[in-house]
Amino acid sequence: MDFSYDGSNFNGYQKQPGKRTIQEEIEKVLTSINGGSKVIICSSGRTDAKVNAIHQKAHFDLIKKVTLYKLKKALNSYLPDDIHVNDIIKVDGDFHARYMVKYKIYEYKINTTEYNPLQRNHVFQYCKPLNISKMKKALRYFKGTHDFTTFTSAENKKENKVRKIYSATLTQKNGIITITFMANGFLKYQVRNMVGTLIKIGEEKVPFNIIPTLFDKKDRKSAFLCAPGQGLTLVDVIY
Repeated sequence: MDFSYDGSNFNGYQKQPGKRTIQEEIEKVLTSINGGSKVIICSSGRTDAKVNAIHQKAHFDLIKKVTLYKLKKALNSYLPDDIHVNDIIKVDGDFHARYMVKYKIYEYKINTTEYNPLQRNHVFQYCKPLNISKMKKALRYFKGTHDFTTFTSAENKKENKVRKIYSATLTQKNGIITITFMANGFLKYQVRNMVGTLIKIGEEKVPFNIIPTLFDKKDRKSAFLCAPGQGLTLVDVIY
């Protein structure tokens, strides 16, 4: 299943007791379609509160026989307006939406001009100028294979923190900065923490070549503030 969502009114993707989440909303509808037999979806990964997605992916099993056309139509009829199923295809029984991912693409948008209330749920309203040249120079240091311990959640003590970033780009149009990363995977808060560091560099408060030093420290406390969730969008997941 390929699906999109506006994360503005969700407490993230993963189910949480007493909180509205994307996973719970989709599983609730699928379980109903499945005649009340519980359906669990397995996504390519979790997204945080306020984070959006254009092409998130997940797999699931159904007992009930239903055509893909009717399944997609039923899902979009009963899901809330801030979730939409783009496509559903049949996959082999050994397919896994998380463990078979080759690449993920995320983008982060920053507004450097006048505050725009219409964009506030999808673009970080920073509303101050940034040194784009220095941010672009700094961005190059993120490319390649690195240990991203400094740029992930301090709560994560066990997981291997090494990831490979294949591309990292920055563009600006009409005052909106778009930073795009493509990698073999991302850690919790990784993109938002990298962007937070790039903003600090764009403010000219730290040098653009500080990133290798931050990698070496392997300490979340050495990095800077985590950029807000609403500027982040999962663009696509490639298998």
